[in-house]
This record gives sequence, structure tokens and C-alpha cells, in this order.
Amino acid sequence: LMIITTMWLGLIGFLDDYLKVFRGNSDGLKAIFKFSAQLVVAGALVTVLFLYRKPGGDAGLLYFPFIKNAVLNLSWFYIPFGVIWIVGFSNAVNLTDGLDGLASGLVTFVALGFALLSYLTGRPDFAEYLGIPFVEGAGELTVAALTLAGASLGFLWFNAHPAKIFMGDTGSLMLGGLTGLFSLIIRKEILLLMIGGVFVVETLSVIIQVISFKLTGKRVFRMAPLHHHFELKGWNETQVVIRFWIIGGLLVIFSLSSLKIQ
Repeated sequence: LMIITTMWLGLIGFLDDYLKVFRGNSDGLKAIFKFSAQLVVAGALVTVLFLYRKPGGDAGLLYFPFIKNAVLNLSWFYIPFGVIWIVGFSNAVNLTDGLDGLASGLVTFVALGFALLSYLTGRPDFAEYLGIPFVEGAGELTVAALTLAGASLGFLWFNAHPAKIFMGDTGSLMLGGLTGLFSLIIRKEILLLMIGGVFVVETLSVIIQVISFKLTGKRVFRMAPLHHHFELKGWNETQVVIRFWIIGGLLVIFSLSSLKIQ
């Protein structure tokens, strides 16, 4: 599932970047095509994951941070929920990728958090001790998460301000989709809202800005996504990136604390 997500979303992003860079098409792929392709792969991934868990058992259970037992059974509605989760976070990272090093640094923090969570979730003794759902084979995702963190750090070396290489949609759509899939596989869907909190806030800033402008004609932020708002308030690019990294790192630490506070 991880490999399919990497290849498919990476391909969608590559086609978009190719049209922009080599074909001179500033719009890239049409939004409807890009979104439809994301929905197709997300739908296939979540359906396979749901059926693998055997519907009627724990397949549709949703776990919340700081609460030991599952609090909601979505049943078959887990599939559209999962699709929204993967597509949503795929585009959230895409929106955040607007400053040198911002998205790649944040993804590194998120990947390291998921590496630890995957290891603990794949160990029945640790899972029982911590009161979290045990997922057989989840320990394998520790390798994937650490690979993702290492790749992001290697990329960040050249993407730090002033950037020599850029992520584009090829990287951002794929990285966002992987974080969403990570959370679904290890049953940490809602926790992702904290671990990837910066991505969530960046996306919300765009949604709020669009709704406010369409309804009232006024803008809540000077510019959206949120990192541009702070730039226009006088923060230089490096200040915005480092401060967002700090917040992202703290959110990962806070999220990991939920393992014992429940």
C-alpha cells in the first residue's frame, strides 16, 4: 500500500510539474483530473485496508487520543472517511510547500513520530501496556517511516533557504498521501490532526480565507496559506520556517505523550 501510494501520487504530481516546467502550462493538470486521480487511488487503498481487517470486526473502529478504547465505529463509512483523510492530507502538505524547507522539515518530524508509533503498534506487549490497538506487521512501517525521514532530511540539505531544488507536486502530494495512509494503517487517524497540526492549520487558513472572502468580501488573513500571512506581517522566510518547525516538533512530542495519558 505504501509503495502504490508513493508511485501513484508521485506520478500525479510529476505530470502536473512536467506540464508547468516543460510545457509552459502554468495551470498544470486540470484540478478535476488531479482530484479525481487522487480519489481513485485513495478509494482503492482504503477499501483494501478495510477488507483486510474483515468488516464487522474492528475494521471501522476509530480511536481518539487520550482515550484508551475505541469511541466510534464507522463501519462501512470508514471507507469514505479514509479517502477524505488521504486526499485531504495529500493536499495539505501541497499547500504548506510554499517556502524553502518548510514542508520537508515538517514531514521529517511527522515521519519520526510515526516511526516510533509504528514500532509500538506492531509490538503486542507494548501495545497492551500502552492501551493502544495492536496492528500485526505495523513494525514494518517503522522502516518506511525512517526512510521517509531520511529522504526528507537529505532533500532538506539542498532545499534549505536559498533552495537549489524544489519539491513540487511530485513530492508534496506523495508525502501528504503517505502521512494520511500511515495514520490509517496504525489506527492513529485522529492523532494525525495533532502530529500534522501545522498542515491542518495551513489548510484551514485557506478554507477560512476563501469562505470569508466569498461571503463578506473581506479577508481574515493578509494572505493564505498562513505562512504567507506572517511573511506579510514582517517575518522573513527563515523566521517563518524555523518557527513553524518548532511548533511542528512540539506537536509531535505532545502527540506522543498521549500514549501514556489516557
